[in-house]
Amino acid sequence: MAISWGHEQFVEYVVDLSQVIGPVYSKRMFGGHGIFLEGVMFGLVFNSTLYFKVDSDSRERYISRGLEPFSYERKGKTTNLNYYQAPEEVLDDLDIMRDWSNCAFEVAIKAAAKRKAD
Repeated sequence: MAISWGHEQFVEYVVDLSQVIGPVYSKRMFGGHGIFLEGVMFGLVFNSTLYFKVDSDSRERYISRGLEPFSYERKGKTTNLNYYQAPEEVLDDLDIMRDWSNCAFEVAIKAAAKRKAD
């Protein structure tokens, strides 16, 4: 999406679009915003880019489209998190947003359940 909004405005836009899957909200964290549904973080906005939670089953969906993982530098090392850049069309089409958001939410639910079991 070629709109030059500020970060806060972009976060609001993402949250508004994400309402298609439920009462989504954001929380400020680590210089960005987590995107949550039912207390579970399934998305991340950093530098006005939306990332969705991935796992070993869903990661290829992103890689095959050339989408980049969320990464950061720490102590001279690059760390990739289990979040990948969302395709641009999620910002333009509610059906596509629903599909990708639901997938990321399911991944986040599984990850949360696994953490509780460990």
